Amino acid sequence: MAFDCIVVGGSYAGLAAGLQLARARRKVLVIDGGQRRNRFASESHGFLGQDGRAPGAIVSDGRAQLLAYPNVSWIDGQAVSAERAGDGFGVTTDDGAVHRARRLVLATGVVDRLPEVPGLAQRWGKSVFHCPYCHGYELGGGEIGVLAISALSMHHALMLPDWGRTTFFLNTAFEPDAEQLTQLKQRGVAIERSPIVEIRGEKADVVLSDGRVVALEGLLTATRVEMASPLAEQLGCAFEDTPMGAVVATDMTKETSVPGVFACGDMARAAGSIALAVGDGTMAGAATHRSMFMREAA
Repeated sequence: MAFDCIVVGGSYAGLAAGLQLARARRKVLVIDGGQRRNRFASESHGFLGQDGRAPGAIVSDGRAQLLAYPNVSWIDGQAVSAERAGDGFGVTTDDGAVHRARRLVLATGVVDRLPEVPGLAQRWGKSVFHCPYCHGYELGGGEIGVLAISALSMHHALMLPDWGRTTFFLNTAFEPDAEQLTQLKQRGVAIERSPIVEIRGEKADVVLSDGRVVALEGLLTATRVEMASPLAEQLGCAFEDTPMGAVVATDMTKETSVPGVFACGDMARAAGSIALAVGDGTMAGAATHRSMFMREAA
């Protein structure tokens, strides 16, 4: 085999996985298409030691640190297919080349499918977010909105009062029952039932169907997620349904249902942040190394 492991995805999880393998003196190839999930955000928060930095700068530093190891190779390109090949795997890139390795680590991420509200997509990562731990503090305790997409949004609405005065925009997507209404009242959440026409303004001014405009510092909403890459499905990995969409099922070491294939980061958990992705990748890299040396010792 040309490589001990191919890591597909060179963002936070993939970099962390590659680093563990590089430091174990294994021969590693990283293939990265350059499409980070958080590329729309100008700042990252909540990651110890990196709070407030630009997400791209964190990735750039991580890549430079990983490539300082002479046993690491990097391809800027898209991995378009993967399959088992003998005792290992083959990954084909968009230039037609096939790269082979004993193990695969998938860190290909997810794509957010946003609510179809005019003006929302243009503000995604700027004044419209999905994670209050990542962006809530910067809203300064001001007026915050939660846009409902389903009953799942109740969780968001109950969280957000810790970051500011919260209005829950139901937008015909969900109607709280009596118990939920009591919970919202106890948390001081205002409820707005008028449908949203658009979001406009420098931040996130919500225009309602009755003509009212609610000025907000920021708007939070859940998204539906889809796999950013077909590789896990091509390889036959099992998936797990979550309220946000299907993610790749893994065991506690981040190994998938396909022996020798590991998955980490947002594609393999129902929540996403840089800190969680780095932790996932660290586990996946160490577990991938363990799977190799245990096989060699057998």
